[in-house]
Amino acid sequence: MNVITGKVWKFGDNIDTDLIIAARYLNTSDPHELAKHVMEDADPEFIKKFNPGDIIVAGENFGCGSSREHAPIALKAAGVAAVVAKSFARIFYRNAFNMGLPIFELKETDEIEEGNLIKIDMEKGEIVDLDKHKSFKFNPIPPFMQELISCGGLINYAKAQLLQRGEI
Repeated sequence: MNVITGKVWKFGDNIDTDLIIAARYLNTSDPHELAKHVMEDADPEFIKKFNPGDIIVAGENFGCGSSREHAPIALKAAGVAAVVAKSFARIFYRNAFNMGLPIFELKETDEIEEGNLIKIDMEKGEIVDLDKHKSFKFNPIPPFMQELISCGGLINYAKAQLLQRGEI
C-alpha cells in the first residue's frame, strides 16, 4: 500500500467537515451509511460519479470546522484512496491518520486537473500526474504514520501490537 493510484476529484479551499459529511447524517456512526453521503453538500452528484480508489485533490485547509471523526471515516468508507491538499486542518490531519485514511500535503494541487490519473508513492514522497507526465515532491510520511495507514488506523495498529506481544 505504499503506492496509491487513482482518478482525481477536485475541490477548492476550506472544505470543512460539514461539506465532507453533513451534520444531518451524524445520527449514525455506521461507516457504510456515512459513505452514502460523503461530499454531498460540496457536490450532490459526487458519490454517483466517484469510484472506490479515486483520490480527492483540494486546496488549503481541507477538513476545517468541527473535530468530528465522522469526516475521515466517511471518506475512507466511501473508498477514497487518499486526499491530497495544500494544507489540512490540524485535527482532521490527526483524525485521518487515526482512521487509516492516507493524506498528503502538496502545494502544487492547482497543477493537477480533475479526471487525471495520479500515482502517489508514500516512501519516495512523490506524486506523479500520469496524464501530464509531471511529478511533484512532498515530504514523505514518517514510518510510524505509514504503519498506521497500513494497519487501517490507530485501533487496528494497537491491536496488532498487542497480538504481536501475545497480550491478546
